[in-house]
Amino acid sequence: MADRPQGSGMPEKGTPEYDWLYGTQSSGPSGDATQQMPAGGRSQARPDETRVMPVARREARASGAQPPSGSGRTPTPAPTPAGARPKKRRWRPRMRLVPLVLLLVLVYLLGVPLYHWTKIDKVDTEPTGQRPGDQPGTNYLIVGSDKADDLTDEQRKELDTPERGGTNTDTIIVLHTGSSGRTMMSIPRDTLVDVPGGGTQMINAAFASGGAPLLVQRVEALTGIHIDHYVELGFGSVINTVDAFGGVEICPKQDMVDPMARLDIKKGCQEVDGITALAYSRSRHVTALSDLDRVARQREVISAIGDEALSPWTFVNPLRYWQINDAATGAIVVDEGMNPLDLGRFALAMTGKSQTCTMPNLNAPSDPNRIIADPDRAPALFNAIIDDAKVPKSACTPTGRVIG
Repeated sequence: MADRPQGSGMPEKGTPEYDWLYGTQSSGPSGDATQQMPAGGRSQARPDETRVMPVARREARASGAQPPSGSGRTPTPAPTPAGARPKKRRWRPRMRLVPLVLLLVLVYLLGVPLYHWTKIDKVDTEPTGQRPGDQPGTNYLIVGSDKADDLTDEQRKELDTPERGGTNTDTIIVLHTGSSGRTMMSIPRDTLVDVPGGGTQMINAAFASGGAPLLVQRVEALTGIHIDHYVELGFGSVINTVDAFGGVEICPKQDMVDPMARLDIKKGCQEVDGITALAYSRSRHVTALSDLDRVARQREVISAIGDEALSPWTFVNPLRYWQINDAATGAIVVDEGMNPLDLGRFALAMTGKSQTCTMPNLNAPSDPNRIIADPDRAPALFNAIIDDAKVPKSACTPTGRVIG
């Protein structure tokens, strides 16, 4: 090994490997020098250089935030596979449209009955003389008249009835609603009552001679029940309403052939149209108890109409809803004191389960073809309705006669 030159023992200036010690700038960096990246980008960087990453702010690091924009790379979305379809954005209705739709439905459900209300005939039904006082619950007098002036020519031909305004009735029903439920009581048209100025007559004669006011008066005098509202249904109302529903179910207990009522049906439950339903409710020449059996069938048809009215399809189908309202109001008469809300309550009272009865009765001593109210059993039924109390089962039978 050669001897080192003698000197001061310190490296001489200008010696390249010692420039870092003396701070002397050389014309270019050494191959292994650590260099800082230029701020302008990566275009001049060498692949083997050790790079100095920018320092993130302390606050950003502490809060977990992303580095400032420009300091990091924007992730590149994955390419869509070849042949794959891009996902379509699913359309969803805006929630603010839902209240608008509900409002339109409500307007329609309320507007249709209100419009048809303007087409209903109103009559004065206020009777003269002393009347029973106000009573709990609500009592409707339902009268089925022979009004046929709204029937089509085809319907009149099938029923063999001329056009007439309705001066006779074979359906008289008191419908009570209250805290004790619903009670539907039929008063047979052959019931004898005292008619002012006319002596003793059948109760339907009061309707023929004095109209609604005299009939209301005679029903109140016979029963002691205060009549709050009056509803008269004509032939067309029954026929067209049943047809608007698409038919109703009846359940005759025997084969029924009654040429006078234009009725020919078999025993058993079955769907019938409006003409058949009306004939079924008017027939009185087939069964043994005649008019007493007929009033039970009348209540059956009315209840069947009420059952159909409860169907949700009645309200969700706009066309059906219109047709039913139009048919029901086509041949109906109400008292002048009734308003649309009262009519709505009546419609609700017609639906649902009701206790159905015929006024307890006996054959009239003066005429076996006429009847009178049973003096022993009828008051129990009348008083239950008057007091809005539960009706005794013994007083509520389909024909008004004692069972067994």
